[in-house]
Amino acid sequence: MMYLVLTAMLALNVSTDILSGFSLVDKSLHSSIEASNTRNAKLYNDFQAANADNPEKTQEWFDKAKEVQVRADSLFNYIQDFKEHIAMLADGKKKVLALKEQGIDPTTQIEANDNLDVTAQYAINEGNGLVLKEIVAYYRDYAADLAEQDAELRSAILQNFATERGWNAHEKDSCDWEVAIFDGMPVGASITILTKMQNDVRSTESQLIQYLMDRTDAGDLRVNKLNAYVIPNSNYVIRGGKYSAQIILAAVDSTQRPEYYVEGQRINDQGRYEVAASGVGLKKFSGWIAYQNPSTGEMENLPFQSEYSVGEPAVTISNTDLNIMYRGYDNKFSISVPGVSNDKVKISVNGAAVRQQGGLWIIKPGDGSKNVTISVSAELDGRMQPMGSKEYRVKALPKPGAYFKSGENEYNGEKAIPRSALLNAGGTVIASYGPDGLLDLPFQISGFRANINGVYLESKGNKFTREQLDRLGKLKPGNSVIITDIRAKGPDGKEIRLSPIPLTLN
Repeated sequence: MMYLVLTAMLALNVSTDILSGFSLVDKSLHSSIEASNTRNAKLYNDFQAANADNPEKTQEWFDKAKEVQVRADSLFNYIQDFKEHIAMLADGKKKVLALKEQGIDPTTQIEANDNLDVTAQYAINEGNGLVLKEIVAYYRDYAADLAEQDAELRSAILQNFATERGWNAHEKDSCDWEVAIFDGMPVGASITILTKMQNDVRSTESQLIQYLMDRTDAGDLRVNKLNAYVIPNSNYVIRGGKYSAQIILAAVDSTQRPEYYVEGQRINDQGRYEVAASGVGLKKFSGWIAYQNPSTGEMENLPFQSEYSVGEPAVTISNTDLNIMYRGYDNKFSISVPGVSNDKVKISVNGAAVRQQGGLWIIKPGDGSKNVTISVSAELDGRMQPMGSKEYRVKALPKPGAYFKSGENEYNGEKAIPRSALLNAGGTVIASYGPDGLLDLPFQISGFRANINGVYLESKGNKFTREQLDRLGKLKPGNSVIITDIRAKGPDGKEIRLSPIPLTLN
């Protein structure tokens, strides 16, 4: 909203009073940023203390908070560098560097605030505004996805970092985001807009860290009821198999070690109960958990009871990749019938091609398949007997992420890249589901474009061209390159477009 107000003001003749007003707004925003920095430092310290006290509960969220800090700092510093380049064009590089050596923010001491040319020159003519838009959009998408459980916070993030087409006083129709913000803007107004972006970065950082802290419930000690639970791996057991269940005490202090008893006998301290399943039918058992009451210090017992069924052998079907099938992909299945050798097990599949490979069944749904049914039969007593069937949903292969791989390291914009890694002749653009992905598929990169200081250069493969490498070699620490328009083909032969990779040299 502030962008619209500022651009509307510029529809008038820019007077000294208006530029002075921008300076006052910029100064106020800097004060707000300082307040956010103080608040964020306290939030991080509190989060770190909570993680030290209870890492099992908070480690996942604390790691996410540290990632928020890195990404927020990266965007904030990039905007600061953007402002300083405008200041250099307005007042000269020598003055800006001299102020920085004195520890003064040179963007708060610009004399040529009324200059109407240099902002458009740097942001639009040299292409840096487009780079800024892509980096802001990358941060917006990350932050919005992180806050997916908070609709209000997510909406605020999408609004604060919106990069859709806009309108300014110098355009008769809608125009690109960078044109709407920087075209025809005096330096003083542009610097204020960029400071406002920095303020949004720090404010959003505060909200995200608080959101992550709330997700951990690290300080929640409001326990008013204790219950004993039996969590079985399954309530149905094949004769000759083993029944397994986890017995737990809900809301117990993690520093205390309860004692678990089943049918009067104490079992292991982890509360895992296992017994051989002999005989078909319903099996019941009961027991208690002995724990120390935190209020009285006395030992108390909480009773529990549960049951399970033992049945005859039946078919077991498991997808060794996932619980669903992927269209156009060789899904690997391990199919067996307890007590029956694999050569006496037969399957039929409705809606997909099937073949056997080693000890696995390879099932590949066709393009039009939405559901696939696997039916299993086994040879028992000399005749084939149906053992059961199962239906699977068919989905398209998920879209992978894009990474720049140099040596053993992979970069997707979350951390800065060393110059040697960026210029490594063996560096390649890859498509992957990441180190924690459930699938490892052979995607082929068919081409991409590299945005280097506003110049787009095309590559027809997965590596930088000689022209791209020559231009990359001129970048300095802190400069950025965005690998965009990435095309890849998966095992299903279909071409997809991947998200850009913003890389910043350290």
